Amino acid sequence: MTDPRPTLAARWTATVAQARDTAQEGPDPAPYADNLLRRWAEPQRRYHTTDHLIAVLDRIDELAAHAEDLPAVQLAAWFHDAVYRPDRSENEERSAALAERALPELGVDATRTAEVARLVRLTVTHDPAPEDRNGAVLCDADLAVLAGGPDAYAAYAAAVRAEYGFVPDPDFRAGRATVLRQLLALPRLFRTPWAHDQWEGAARRNLATELALLESGGAPVTGDGD
Repeated sequence: MTDPRPTLAARWTATVAQARDTAQEGPDPAPYADNLLRRWAEPQRRYHTTDHLIAVLDRIDELAAHAEDLPAVQLAAWFHDAVYRPDRSENEERSAALAERALPELGVDATRTAEVARLVRLTVTHDPAPEDRNGAVLCDADLAVLAGGPDAYAAYAAAVRAEYGFVPDPDFRAGRATVLRQLLALPRLFRTPWAHDQWEGAARRNLATELALLESGGAPVTGDGD
């Protein structure tokens, strides 16, 4: 399997170059990429892995025309799960704080740094305001996994369960069902027009199927439809 880290590091360097205040040079972005990629490869992760980072960045590329500040959205993708412990509730806040420390060191101005941190914190709810184009792009990219085909969605659901392997099954089912209901209660899962048209229906079907299985006590979602 090809190591994705060199390609990701190059993407990071290009994004930092676009995001920097042109009046500042800043340090070499490479060590920051190394730090972030080490975080994304931590052993406690099963879903929130480097593969997830790649998927979110790729979906942002697809939705780029909808963003007002594309480099800010791309940086937010890098940081949005940079701090991740499944047994803690402050991951987004700590990830945002990491961005607030690192980006000024890299020569990113205060306004864009604040926007990146705001976007990271927005991933707590995935509920951007109607006029929040940057938030819509990041949240849509982060939730795109919900619209996968049966096998892809089954792999996603299994990876989420694996991350919470320390949680007893009844407690996990109850907590996961709450998350699914909150997502299904959103008027729109996807806020950009393209993502809504392409992904909304499939995502809602996947969520409803998983919720029904959880509520019935049935087997987890599987790729073969069982």
